[in-house]
Amino acid sequence: MMATGPTAVYLYCVVRSVRRPAASRVPPGLPGGSPPEPQRIAPSLFAVVSYVPLDIYGPPHLEPQLRDLDWVSAIAVAHEAVVEHFARGRAATVVPMKLFTMFSSLDKALDDVGGRRGAIERVMRRIGGCEEWGVRVTRAPGTAAPAAGGNGSRPASGAAFLLARKQARDAAAAGRAALVECADEVFERLRRRAKDARRRDRASEPGGNPPVLDAAFLVPSGKLSSFKAEARRQAAAVARAGADMTLSGPWPAYNFVGAVEERA
Repeated sequence: MMATGPTAVYLYCVVRSVRRPAASRVPPGLPGGSPPEPQRIAPSLFAVVSYVPLDIYGPPHLEPQLRDLDWVSAIAVAHEAVVEHFARGRAATVVPMKLFTMFSSLDKALDDVGGRRGAIERVMRRIGGCEEWGVRVTRAPGTAAPAAGGNGSRPASGAAFLLARKQARDAAAAGRAALVECADEVFERLRRRAKDARRRDRASEPGGNPPVLDAAFLVPSGKLSSFKAEARRQAAAVARAGADMTLSGPWPAYNFVGAVEERA
């Protein structure tokens, strides 16, 4: 139930659609907020907003909650569900907004989006008729290079032990280099079948299996079959190189709307 106290206006996304997007069957959105609803900015352009309580999302209350990763994840899922709902609309183009884009009033929200209409229209022309797909390449479980004396035997001498250590390091380095080269080939081949592509940083994850490739592709609907066929070929290629490849999507084009989000 929506709080009756002071509220802010939360902006989920901006939608271009000839008809006003239907507000029925929309996911509930952020906990405690009003049902997300499209508000007209201009002909064929709508902002999807809801009212959220300041006793949850106001700065003094929001700041400590941002340290709770489970809470932030739940908010991100609720936000994404609303954006995906409108992205599924027929003949609709959606520009998703970043998490926690809020304004003190509906007028300020609409004025802000209206002031960025030129940038939004340019982004919509770029992403219109396209879907975002994600690709991750990770080292397959059990493919780590063997340790020194990997056959379980003790090296005959200290020199033999050091040589085995060096050989293990060299083998591991060669294996990593081969996977990086394979991942680069995946990216280049899929990029040719996409309108745009972005590589994300290969961030280290303690105790995990960080991706060798983490990338997003903006794929025109007319090239989707070709893109997926190439993805299947590349998945087979990386498997032979000792890695796994996952394809996910379609997603709203989060990775291709930076010019709009920078001013949010």
